[in-house]
Order: sequence, then C-alpha cells, then structure tokens
Amino acid sequence: MTPELQKIAVAAARGYLEAPSLEDGRTPVEVEAKLDRDRIELIEKALRPLLTKYLERSISTGDFKRQIDGINKQNRLWGFSGTKGQMFFNLLVNAVDELQSTPELDDQLRLSIKQPANNEGANTILKNFKNYVVRAGQQFIEAGGDPRSKPSPNSIPFFLSYFWQIQEPDMWPVYYTSAVQMIEGMNLLRATGDIGEDYLAYKRLHEELAVLFSKEFTRKFGLYDVEHVFWFKSGRLLGETAPAQTAAASPVKAGQIAKQTNKPAESLLLESYVPPIVATIPRLASNDSDLQEIAKQSGTTLERSLEKSINAALTMLGYETHLLGQGMGRVPDGDAIAVNESYALLWDAKARSDGYKMGTDDRTIREYIDTQSRNLKRRGIRNIYYIIFSSNFVDEFDDLVRSLKMDTHINEVCFVEALALVELVNQKLRAPLAVGLGSDGIQRLFSSSGIITAGDVLEILSV
Repeated sequence: MTPELQKIAVAAARGYLEAPSLEDGRTPVEVEAKLDRDRIELIEKALRPLLTKYLERSISTGDFKRQIDGINKQNRLWGFSGTKGQMFFNLLVNAVDELQSTPELDDQLRLSIKQPANNEGANTILKNFKNYVVRAGQQFIEAGGDPRSKPSPNSIPFFLSYFWQIQEPDMWPVYYTSAVQMIEGMNLLRATGDIGEDYLAYKRLHEELAVLFSKEFTRKFGLYDVEHVFWFKSGRLLGETAPAQTAAASPVKAGQIAKQTNKPAESLLLESYVPPIVATIPRLASNDSDLQEIAKQSGTTLERSLEKSINAALTMLGYETHLLGQGMGRVPDGDAIAVNESYALLWDAKARSDGYKMGTDDRTIREYIDTQSRNLKRRGIRNIYYIIFSSNFVDEFDDLVRSLKMDTHINEVCFVEALALVELVNQKLRAPLAVGLGSDGIQRLFSSSGIITAGDVLEILSV
C-alpha cells in the first residue's frame, strides 16, 4: 500500500473513531463494540457448538441449515439471513435435493465450511466449492429446474468466510460485498474475478490495515474494527440491522449518522448510484417545506412529486409500472408488476413529517384494493402485495393487515420507509444482474407483512 493510500485509509479510520454521539448517546465505536461483544458471545454459546456438531456428523445438513437460520433470524449480527447467506444455503440444498445427490452435498459442505489450514488452503477450498456449486446448478437446470432457483457462485466467498470466522474470528474476515465496493472505491483493492485470489487480497488488506491503524492510533485494531471503518465510511453501521424490539441490540436507525453530520441521509449512500429523482424521496416523504415551495412554483404538489419519484424508482428496479392516483377515482397511487415473476405491488405514497398513522384511510384503502386486486388476479398475477411508502411509521397496523388479507386478494401488506426504497435502487443499480425481482431478491422483502427499513434491505440484498 502506497503512502497516499495509507493516508486515505487512516483518514477513514479517524472519521470513524472521532464521530460524534448518535441520538441514543453512544458513539459509532460504542455501537460496534456492543455488536462485537454480542457476536463473540453468540459464537461461543451457540454457533461454534452447532458447527462442531455438524462437522462431527452429529446432525444432518437439513437440521444444520434450519438451526443456523433460526439463530441468525434471532440474532442479526452478520447479515447471514440475506441472499448470499441463508438464501444461498436454501437454494443449494433445494437444488441438490431435486437431483437426489445429498450425500455429495454433505461431504462438500463439511469439507468447505471447515476453516482452512492456511491461505493456500482457503484459495483451494473456494475454487473447489465454486466448481461444485456451478456443476450442481447446471445439473439442476438440465433436470428441468427454474434457472432463477439456481444457487449463485457469487455468494460463495461470503457464505464460506462466515463459517470460517465462527471458528477463528481473528483470522478470517467475512467477505462483505458492500465492504469490497467501498474498498474498491477508495482504490485500496481491485477485484479480479478469481474467487480465491480476491478473498485472500481482501483478507491481507484487513490484516495490513489492522497493523497500520493500531500503530497510528495507539490502540488495538482487530479485523472487526477494520470492518467497521468501512461500514461507517459507507454511511451506516452493522449494528443498525439488529431487531428494534431487542433491547440488547440497541440498533442505530437509518438517518442518525446523517443527522449528526448535518448531511442529507440520501447523500450518505455508498458512492450512491441513485439519481436525483430517487435520492430526493426521503425529503419528499417527510413533507420538506422547501420542496413544498419548489413544487408549488412548478405548478404541482409535493404529494404528486413524491408519487412520480416513487414510480421512477420502481421502474428502475425493473417493474412494469403505472402511475394512477390523481383524476382516476378511488385507486391506489400506482402499481408495479413483475411480469416474469407473476406478482404485483399496489402502492400508495404518504408524505408525513411525523410518520404515517392509519387515520381514516382504512375503509377507502380496503375498497379500492379489493377492486384492483381482483383485476390483477383475472390477469393471471399470482401474488399481490399492498405497499405504503412514507418517511416512517408510528402506528400499529395489525387490523389493516388482517382485514386486507381476509377481505381481498392481497398476500401481504408492507410499510416501506423512504430510505429503504432509495437503498433498494442503490443496490439494484450497483449490481443489476445480482439483484433480481424474484423470490431470491426483492420479492423476499415483501414475503411477510410489516415495516421495511433500509437495514432490512441491507440484510436481504447487501452483505
């Protein structure tokens, strides 16, 4: 690493270490320190014992997969519940089950998730496991499987390094795609496409920076600390993806870093690919007074501007979109159809400075959703999701969810925070081929009713 690049890296670390306190009174360093303690405790009490049982063949691959899924759903500390972790695991097992070649999968998994003896061993394991996954995927398709259900080899570095870190946290950094993108943006690393060499270059950079940062700041830096520098540099903290209802997790909500640095939240997206019409959605959704005046001068309203921006965002994601709303009677603001995946979103936009509450919308929503969902079903759409977009949500929506699912053809009801939609577009534009509309991508966010935050998007789509 050249002296110039060392200066860039040190500046990023200094920004993380000297960042002011967040709204809950803790600094980013304190937030991530709590995350690290929770990780180590979970490794020692649950993950490592479970992994040992699996490697010793005391439990089956199916049981291991289910238990890993349950642990990570309850403890969102690594992002393993996303597409490159648990989703990859599920797709791989399902594909192999279809081929009736489970014994080979058992052997390949146990051989690959056991931590390597050294760097050369890691290189070999990554390449061999990739060969196996590619072969299994090809056989699955040749047997009539849906190509969209094929496990992606791109998930392998994250998937394997997660298990290696469980066995030796101070040796094996988890290969986060978002961290790689951040590092590449700083010119500290350049991926080559060689799965083994790219992981080892990532690992060596973490080790080199741990030494550099420890010397520069006269405090010990481990691999976790280096990882946190890059996440903070991207404008978010790993701790923010923890469940909000868990007191021990103490998540940092999206936007808190922005508030402390006096920057618009959307400006903190990692080297954002998001165009202005989408980047402004959080301000529109929060009823920004400046944008209200700008809209008025332009002969429109802030509400209509919000609808147009959301429609643009959904179009960028790949949906077939229709902007409805004004002048069309009792209808939602728009719909977005994933034609190949046979599902649709019916959506409304609500600009609220203090968060969206149900109010008197319940009956009106039920009436037009019933009509629109029946029309979509007649067109052959298999699944329909009702979405409300707003700045944030401050109410209980159980009654609305229950009634819509009972009285209409709606499958789920989701409440999407504005920052979550912006992050969705950011992820899609960064990796258009990797982020699909189907069940292994964006649709998974809508698979259960409730609030969807930017942290949820990162958990599912970006690791």
